[in-house]
Amino acid sequence: MGRKHSVTGGHGYLFFACIIMTLICGCAQLQTGSALKEANDLFSRGDYRASLSAYERIMEKHPSAGDRVLFEMGIIYAYPRNEQKDYDKSLQCFEKLIRDYPDSMYRHVSERMIFQINNVMLKDRMVAVQQTLIKALQQEGERKSNEIIALRKKKEALEQKIFVMEKGPAEKVLIEKSKRRLTLISKGSVIKTYKIALGGNPNGPKVMQGDNKTPEGTYIIDSRNKDSRYHMSLHISYPNEKDKKRARELGVSPGGDIMIHGLKNGFSKVGGLHTGFDWTKGCIAVTDEEIEEIEMLVPNGTIVEIRP
Repeated sequence: MGRKHSVTGGHGYLFFACIIMTLICGCAQLQTGSALKEANDLFSRGDYRASLSAYERIMEKHPSAGDRVLFEMGIIYAYPRNEQKDYDKSLQCFEKLIRDYPDSMYRHVSERMIFQINNVMLKDRMVAVQQTLIKALQQEGERKSNEIIALRKKKEALEQKIFVMEKGPAEKVLIEKSKRRLTLISKGSVIKTYKIALGGNPNGPKVMQGDNKTPEGTYIIDSRNKDSRYHMSLHISYPNEKDKKRARELGVSPGGDIMIHGLKNGFSKVGGLHTGFDWTKGCIAVTDEEIEEIEMLVPNGTIVEIRP
């Protein structure tokens, strides 16, 4: 149906009183015909849709009772207990009555009903505007609150980064494969630890190219790449002499390109969830934010110890 409204405030009580008065007057007159009585009984039982249908049939069969039917239908459409009330249709009924039946005994009351309904609709529109404004203000407040929370988190992260930087630079990077942990150490003290992911076949030292193992031994950071396919990376000096000797004895290539790196470009949103399994080809992986921090704290030449 059309616009639906609720009756509120002083105008609403007056409107409700007008409806009750007109219904009482209407009830007394409806008793004159069985069809009108049937329609009125349906209204009294709260079956407003059926009552409207009954009045529409009366209009078709008894045009002479049109003003009374239009008046009663206008009342039903505006009745507060009618959950499907439609003020637009109510106004149409009263306006048609005034236009088509200028001498009707219902004309004066219909004019009053039109005035009252328009007042209620205006008031409801104002309430709707106020509610929309309140909702918009609440949403803006929530947005500002979320922005404040985000700024606080950034502030805390920056403070933590500054705190870590003040302890650096690192003198050693300790990687413990079994604990999936990378630790930065300076002057014998821990600067910070990070959860890591390793090669897809992590147990045991790297032996040859393509075995997806992370090396074990002592190395150094010998270069870095800020344009890496994995956000940025620090290159580890694998293979060392021990690794090369073992590979020669086995007749295989020891492989290389072992890095401490971030996530693959385009996957930064995965964040810390990447440590749920070992997914690299032998490298040591951290989040993008973490590799940025590590890169600032770990200069080239820093010792890297990788333990089983």
